[in-house]
Amino acid sequence: MSRAIKTAVIALSLVVFLYVALGYVLGQTSDDRSYRALTPFVEVLQRIQQDYVEEPNIQVVTSGALHGLLEALDPRSSYLSPREYAEYKKELQNGHKGEIGAEVSKRFGYVVVVSVLPDSPAFKAGLRGGDILEAIAGFTTREMSVSQAQVLLVGEPGTAVKVTVVSRRFGTGTQGEEVDIVRREIAMPAIEADRLEGDVAYIRIPALNAGKSVEIRQKLEQFDRQGASKLVLDLRDCAMGEIAEAVETARLFVPAGTLTTLKGQTVKAKEYAAEPAKVVWKHPYVVLTSNGTAGAGEVLAAALGGNPGVSGKVEIIGQRTFGTASEQKLIPLEDGAALLLTVAKYHTPAGKVILEEGVTPTVEVQDRSEPDDEAAKPEAPRDDAVLKKALEILQGSAPRATGTEPKRQTAVL
Repeated sequence: MSRAIKTAVIALSLVVFLYVALGYVLGQTSDDRSYRALTPFVEVLQRIQQDYVEEPNIQVVTSGALHGLLEALDPRSSYLSPREYAEYKKELQNGHKGEIGAEVSKRFGYVVVVSVLPDSPAFKAGLRGGDILEAIAGFTTREMSVSQAQVLLVGEPGTAVKVTVVSRRFGTGTQGEEVDIVRREIAMPAIEADRLEGDVAYIRIPALNAGKSVEIRQKLEQFDRQGASKLVLDLRDCAMGEIAEAVETARLFVPAGTLTTLKGQTVKAKEYAAEPAKVVWKHPYVVLTSNGTAGAGEVLAAALGGNPGVSGKVEIIGQRTFGTASEQKLIPLEDGAALLLTVAKYHTPAGKVILEEGVTPTVEVQDRSEPDDEAAKPEAPRDDAVLKKALEILQGSAPRATGTEPKRQTAVL
């Protein structure tokens, strides 16, 4: 068959396919927006088939286009080809318990590390929030979905996965450093609770897994009995856990108002409200965030920072959160592929979409210090720029933001 005939056959097949798809789409919608969107897609495919330097694999081209289409929506939405979906289901059925202890997402077209659990295999291997995973298990992450990355990172405890990391700590610039990470079963770490200067209490929440709100309640009640009257709630790098735990934790602090709202085109809006009877902490407090605060952690930060505190506006100190708070739905397709589609987004009490904007601190502090090799407890606040600023504000030596819209302060230490 000549190239011209094959081109005509493929083009005709595409037209027929898209015509059938169009009929289905128009049956679900009341306008022709989908038709207009498909027109350039057909033209691009025809041009690739006719004019590309060599005969392309249309199946590969189409799969790549679908991956890009979903990634253009948001970092959490993804297209799984029939092969990828089969591997995804297989991994779910296997139920492998070996993990590396890192939360990942997509940025800059690659898979990136959002946060790392302390004392986890990923932490011991040198991974930190913000690192780019250029490759996982030998596969480039350039066109890899988050769900695919998660499948590759889990496995049997004791087995290793090789990742290529681009990180300033390795001193390699744009060159990746290959690192072997040995998977193991991950136990979610307990919260860290301590007394700092004077009457200031400190709680660090590394993850909001099931039961964490009860643990936090107990610590707050203990601090209250001990006479603590100020609190630093550290949510830096808190990216794992459940939204339900974030809501229950927020209810320990917030006496009234909306904590967060879940909204989606096909999902009935759900508002999570404060419950006055559940409030435990009635003293001043501040919240610490970082770029590694995500998901449940940033929902909690937004709920606390978006509601009136006992002594006025609650300050959020640190960096803008990553922005992942959303709900996904797995939608199998007839050809064996699947969509992992974001169907609802969490909003701040002010109505801002967390997935798009993250949670912006009221007092921005960029800590330029290099991370230590070991997880550090806040024994030396002077070495922690964010914690130092929090103590200054709580002790009254630094100005607090006032007014309806909090005044933004920036401290680079």
